[in-house]
Amino acid sequence: MTNAPYRLARVRPLDAAQAGSAQALPEQFFVRNDAVDFTGPEGRIWHIIETPFPASPANQNSAPRAGWSIGATVTEDQFIFLAPCAPVNVFGMAHNTGAPGRALPPQAFHKAASSVVGPGDAIELSPTVGYVDPEAELTIIVGRPAKNLTLETARSAILGFTIGNDVSARDAQKSDELWLSAKSPDTFTPLGPWIVVGMKDDGVAISIVHNGTELSPATSNDLGWGVEEILVYLSGFMTLQPGDVIMTGFPAECRQITPGDEVICRIEGIGKLRNPVVAGN
Repeated sequence: MTNAPYRLARVRPLDAAQAGSAQALPEQFFVRNDAVDFTGPEGRIWHIIETPFPASPANQNSAPRAGWSIGATVTEDQFIFLAPCAPVNVFGMAHNTGAPGRALPPQAFHKAASSVVGPGDAIELSPTVGYVDPEAELTIIVGRPAKNLTLETARSAILGFTIGNDVSARDAQKSDELWLSAKSPDTFTPLGPWIVVGMKDDGVAISIVHNGTELSPATSNDLGWGVEEILVYLSGFMTLQPGDVIMTGFPAECRQITPGDEVICRIEGIGKLRNPVVAGN
């Protein structure tokens, strides 16, 4: 990873063709921004790049269109941000907070890739879902196929970091030992708004803003198992794939969400992931 952080994003033109039209899938392009100030004028100007996941069909650029060829410049008033990748696998880490988490063996759970949504997309809660929490998590985006990583090589498998919201249905979690029904409903994995490549992830602040109220924060140092250790653990029994998503754990305060709420996940060095909460079917 480079020493000069930059951002990558997956975006869709505002006038993109939609699924069901002559194009099989809605359009998507990958863009890059090197500005230090994410919110300044230069931070809103992006350049079209080749996909950073060339081995993943789900993460290919759409066919070129006028103004959207590789190297072209686009601005944020021309597109919407999507989830920054379309992963094969989404993993979360169980009981990964502080000394109590570290006292237990590392343990991952799987979230359905179909649960992934992007910034601004609604988190949909069914009438029977019960108690639901959001969890703001420093999230690893895998950049290359990786198996049997070591603490010394783990970082070489990281493309960068994004913000993940590990939405969790607590009532289902109590009755489902594998947590699948608690973690994998549609819309339960918001990701974004972009991937930061080259950021330092040691001690970064993590927090949630719930309906305008900032809840008690923590930092990535409050996780039980660190980034390298998580990668060693997961790659020890499977091959991680480019675009895979690894949510590292939530050490801060959360609060129940209900339809009508807004939840913002914040991670220092990346920014904010904002999603409304609505009633689903």
